[in-house]
Amino acid sequence: MVPLYWRQLSAISPVELIAHRGVWSMVVLLALVVWRGRTGEVLASLRQPRALARNLLSSILLTTNWLVYIYGVNSGQVTECSLGYFLVPLVIVAVGRFVMREQLRWPQWIAVGSAAIGVLLLVIHLGGIPWIALSLAGSWAAYSFMRKLSPIDALTGLSVETILIAPLFISWLVWQHHTGDGALLRVDGQTHMLLFSAGVITAFPLLLFGYGAQRIRLATLGLMQYISPSIQLLLAVVLYGEPFSSARAVSFAFIWAGLLLYSCDNLLQRLSKSES
Repeated sequence: MVPLYWRQLSAISPVELIAHRGVWSMVVLLALVVWRGRTGEVLASLRQPRALARNLLSSILLTTNWLVYIYGVNSGQVTECSLGYFLVPLVIVAVGRFVMREQLRWPQWIAVGSAAIGVLLLVIHLGGIPWIALSLAGSWAAYSFMRKLSPIDALTGLSVETILIAPLFISWLVWQHHTGDGALLRVDGQTHMLLFSAGVITAFPLLLFGYGAQRIRLATLGLMQYISPSIQLLLAVVLYGEPFSSARAVSFAFIWAGLLLYSCDNLLQRLSKSES
C-alpha cells in the first residue's frame, strides 16, 4: 500500500524524497539499535573494510531502487512498478544460474523464458524498454543477493547501509534548503509529518521482511512476495486509472505464467524433500 503514501508527496522531487527517506530511516534504525543494545555490532561493522565496501554497495543498490520506485509512482507509472517486482523472483533465479552457476530444472528454464517473452512483448507494445520495471527488478535482485552474502543481521546491516549513505543525503538536503528549493520549513505541517514518517514507512517493512525471511520457508516467502506487486497493480488500475490494455494483459499473462510455474515447481521440490 506504500504508493498511497508517496502519492501524497508527489509535489516534492523524487531526489529530495530519497534524501528524506534515507535520513529519517537512519534516525529510526539508530534508535532501534540503541534500544536493542546493538551499538557495538554497528560500530564493529563500520571498522571492517570488506564489510564496509559490501554494505556501501548494498546502500547504493537500495538507494537506486528507492529513487526509481518513487519516480515511477509519482509519475503515474505504478503498473510498471508492479511489473518490476513481479520480475524479481525470476531475475534472482537468473542470477543464481549465471552468477552462482546454480543448475536450473527444466520447469525453471521454461518459467524464465515465459517471463522473458512477456517483457519482450511489453517492449514491442510500449515501443521502448520498460526501464522502470527492469531497473526495479535488477536493483532489488542485486540488493537481495548482497544481503544474502552478508553475515550481518537485518537491523545491523540496514543501520550500516543508511549510515554510509546519510552524509550524501544530509548534504543534499542542506544544499536544497540553501538554494530555496527544499521542502523543509517551506511546506505545511501535514507534509512535514509525512516527510518525517518516511523513516518508519521505509525501515519497518524492511526489518519485518528480514525477520520473517529467517523464520518461514523459502517457498512460502517466495509466494508471499507476489502480494505486494499484485496490490500495486490493483491500485494502479482501479484507484489511479492507469491504462491496462489487452496487449499489456497478454504481456503480464506470460510473466504470471512464468511465476506460477516457478512457484509450483519450487513448492513441489520443497514438499518432496520434506517427505523424504
